Amino acid sequence: MDYNVDAIEREIMLKYNDYRSYNSDNDVLLSLRKDIINKQVLANQKELLPDIIAFNDALREALREMYDRAHCIWNKMINIIDEGDGEELVLTAKCYLDTDYPVLHPIQGEDRQDLWYALCDGDLNPMYADGVSVLTLTLPRDEDDSFDSFIGMDCPPPNWNEGLDQELTQDLHLINQFHTLFQHMNFALSDFIYVRKFKTEINIEIIQ
Repeated sequence: MDYNVDAIEREIMLKYNDYRSYNSDNDVLLSLRKDIINKQVLANQKELLPDIIAFNDALREALREMYDRAHCIWNKMINIIDEGDGEELVLTAKCYLDTDYPVLHPIQGEDRQDLWYALCDGDLNPMYADGVSVLTLTLPRDEDDSFDSFIGMDCPPPNWNEGLDQELTQDLHLINQFHTLFQHMNFALSDFIYVRKFKTEINIEIIQ
């Protein structure tokens, strides 16, 4: 492992284990770590393609299941509240990377699970607080949006491969949530492409 990355990761874990040390430097540390690792791994994108594809497919499937389940729950719930009583139902569905450190990751060690907890912490990594989507699936706001729209596959070209080798990844149909994790959240590419399990969270709120 790169010595600089190792030092940064130790500092990140120290901050994670002591909430009193949370400050504006957290984002700088995570962003610096991400940039260093991505510079290394993006030089060998071809080797990563199988895992990029497998992750994108697994994430798509998890989001599909979440989308279908959220709409199923919503369709059963909408008749519970009488529209005339001044109350409104709002359902939000969120998808997260599994909290267990990826067993497929080529770097393993006793400290990897602690680092993973830190990377997935919504306080240290605030853009990730609501999961892999910047805009969560919210009903009834998104009731008429198709699944393709939710994952960004309804616009040409249907491939969110910004920041990657354009020719190498031109036919991968990477979804918007892949792009969000890669471009907008403080995960290095090699942090998440080995994830195959996800957690979903569906909440229903009654607004008076």
